[in-house]
Amino acid sequence: MLGESAASTTDRSTPRDRTADARRKDPPFRKPRWPRAYGFALVTGALFVFSWIGQFLFQMTVANNEARQHGESFAWGEFLPQFLASTFENWQSEFLQLIWQAAGLALFYYWGSSQSRESDERIEAKLDALLRERGLTSDRP
Repeated sequence: MLGESAASTTDRSTPRDRTADARRKDPPFRKPRWPRAYGFALVTGALFVFSWIGQFLFQMTVANNEARQHGESFAWGEFLPQFLASTFENWQSEFLQLIWQAAGLALFYYWGSSQSRESDERIEAKLDALLRERGLTSDRP
């Protein structure tokens, strides 16, 4: 009799119970492969390198043409500081814009600008509507 009840309880397990047991054994998620996990960074890096090489080649061509027009030869000693100065000038303007957009957005959101309050009020209204629909109030769970 005792053996039968033990066997019958194992036979009564539902597929839902088995999947719950399988979830406990597996990690919560599988880490994607490296190229897929860092795909955005790889594409961004490739675009950066491509554009930087393009800037280098076009700026070198302009410097070479200007030197030729003045009857001089191309000099790396003059070109490299000019190239690095223009590179850092571009980076400075772009990064300052990006930092201001990210930091400014966070700052205004923290201060509670009209745009951030609007979205909070909208979410609260939706939650209140769902609570009313289900017959629940915020006073009782």
